[in-house]
Amino acid sequence: MTLSAQLDAFAVELPVVFDPRWNRIPGITVDGATITVDPEKYFFRFENSTWLLCDWNLVASQLLGTEESAETAVEQLALEFVQEQGFSTSDAGRVLATAWEVYSYLFREEHLPTLGLPQITADHLRMLREAATFMALNKVELDGHISNVGPCWFFPAATSVVYELDEEEGGMLDEVYHGTWFNEYRRIESIKAHAALGGRLVHGCQSVPNQSGGACVPYGASMQTFRTELTSFREEWLAKVYACRTAS
Repeated sequence: MTLSAQLDAFAVELPVVFDPRWNRIPGITVDGATITVDPEKYFFRFENSTWLLCDWNLVASQLLGTEESAETAVEQLALEFVQEQGFSTSDAGRVLATAWEVYSYLFREEHLPTLGLPQITADHLRMLREAATFMALNKVELDGHISNVGPCWFFPAATSVVYELDEEEGGMLDEVYHGTWFNEYRRIESIKAHAALGGRLVHGCQSVPNQSGGACVPYGASMQTFRTELTSFREEWLAKVYACRTAS
């Protein structure tokens, strides 16, 4: 465990009430819509107390409606937006609040009638929004070094602890998180929306059985270093997440 950065416990009030079972994860306290995080208890590794953000309102008004062209791919649009509008912040509450906006947009209920996935419910979307919000506190540096890791790096493990999902249902939820609904149209939505969190969503795993999780990673980060580091800590910290199953 590496906790070399300094950050006091912080709280943020989000627009909705979170599931109180998030209190099972060390360092997280949920009291209605108020989320408090104690970095010393929450993180397995915490080396950087700053994050790159873009204002969500600007993303929504200036980027989400922008279309790629034959000259400029959507990834380039997102990268240029981050370069122009991005700012560094040590306000971790703002990170969570921004992440909530991002994932409320990506996992919105209007998709449900046309998904062709009857097993996915509005409650599953709520789980996705909540868990992904906490995942935004993870951080990867430009050289690929993974500097911040919390329990929600391991998405299926954390959701199995909080929501008491069995392996099949937890895996299903993870696959939807991976694919943002499994099609190109929504992948494009994801690229644009994640500009608010300063990068793109990157996974360390190929599919559910691998269970390596991921993070919103800055454009240009070394994926080789990222993959090597993920392999080094995966087993130890994944076991610690599963150990929280006995907590109440």
